[in-house]
Amino acid sequence: MLIAHLNRQRHEREAAGLWRQRRIAETACAPRQRVTDGRGVSADRLGFGSNDYLGLAAHPALVEALAEGARRWGVGSGASHLVCGHGRAHAELESLLADLYAPFVPDARALLFCSGFAANLALLTTLGDGSATIFADRLNHASLIDGGLLAAARMQRYPHGRLDILGERLATCRTPIRLIVTDAVFSMDGDVAALPALLALAEAHDAWLVVDDAHGFGVLGERGLGALEHFGLRSERLIYMGTLGKAAGVGGAFVAAHGEIIDALVQAGRSYVYTTALSPALTHALLASVNLIVGEEGAARRRLLEARVARLQAGLPPVLAREAPPAWRLAPSPTAIQPLIVGDNRSALALAAALDESGLWVPAIRPPTVPAGTARLRISLSAAHEEADVDQLCAALVRCIRPVVARQAMSLDAHDGERNFVEAHITPPSAPPERRAPGTGTGTGMEACAAGSGVTPDSASTAGASNRGRP
Repeated sequence: MLIAHLNRQRHEREAAGLWRQRRIAETACAPRQRVTDGRGVSADRLGFGSNDYLGLAAHPALVEALAEGARRWGVGSGASHLVCGHGRAHAELESLLADLYAPFVPDARALLFCSGFAANLALLTTLGDGSATIFADRLNHASLIDGGLLAAARMQRYPHGRLDILGERLATCRTPIRLIVTDAVFSMDGDVAALPALLALAEAHDAWLVVDDAHGFGVLGERGLGALEHFGLRSERLIYMGTLGKAAGVGGAFVAAHGEIIDALVQAGRSYVYTTALSPALTHALLASVNLIVGEEGAARRRLLEARVARLQAGLPPVLAREAPPAWRLAPSPTAIQPLIVGDNRSALALAAALDESGLWVPAIRPPTVPAGTARLRISLSAAHEEADVDQLCAALVRCIRPVVARQAMSLDAHDGERNFVEAHITPPSAPPERRAPGTGTGTGMEACAAGSGVTPDSASTAGASNRGRP
């Protein structure tokens, strides 16, 4: 029964253009890689999908630091942090990060995690107990969504960027603890959250602001310290999560926050307590990475990245205006994430395939990672890209767009399977059941939060329904 059930789901996903396949990178992470596809065919590709924004993933200094760390500390940590896996490399990196974020979070302390997903699960399940309400932007990353769903707290998802609606809900919320949760840079759109206004709301309504800066750390701010530095924010109400596997080029994540919050995560964060500590060799490499990011080389690489973004934004819109349907557009984004919105899944896949035939690897992103009807190519730029690489992408799109549009126009029923699958499996019900914290009884929930409790109905809107995933 299980295999037959999964097989039916597989066919439905394939019919909807939602089946995903992995490729094998045969060389180190870099704009140009040797890649083997699902048929076993290897070819060289120019890639625009990596989150290696500063080009540090194969940096010689980090490679050497990793080897040095392995020689000094070994490869594995052997246990969780609370058993015997917390080593000197971990302590030194946490101390460095705490010092770097003290200007933004007074008396900050830092805590390492194996991944950003683990960090967000720990944050929301630890802080979001039965006394709390979580207010989450609807386009937050999947780890924040899942953390909110696993938490005992009530969870409300407000429409993306609608701080007016968030303010109204905060004003009527009566739970003693309020957590505003947001991506800093939204991973599929590249836009930056209005953190100063969000912090002002937090301070006005006795709330705390949880900031997932996975795509801002290393990239934003004068020293690459992310969105808090970019906006010049300072408050003990800030709870900051940064990942170390994107711009930092290695892996893992950290939380920087008030000391009591860090202590609570150590005691009760299940995805911290019950997992093996990050490799000490990787941690040693991260010390080199963070120091590089905040130094002169990091600043130079951020300038290169800004130049690549500017070149794409200057070169691609004229191509789209000449070659593409009116609905296709380059989303407004000031960051390295430059989404080319196509709309339907099949067109996005066809365009990605046409680019692949031209020697470019640009991933197609589809539901549930993005809302239905907004499939896209997520163009991701790096300081390691050359100007000629960006020009090559624009030239390839000139060659590929019209044939793709023509082929898709010949298949008028191409979207039926896609639409049916999305309606059946991705679009949430119009009236999801109310969620209450344990012990609140079976009343209306108005006694806890006048704006309603649980996952609010507007979070089920088709226009915003997604299970955001960070590539």
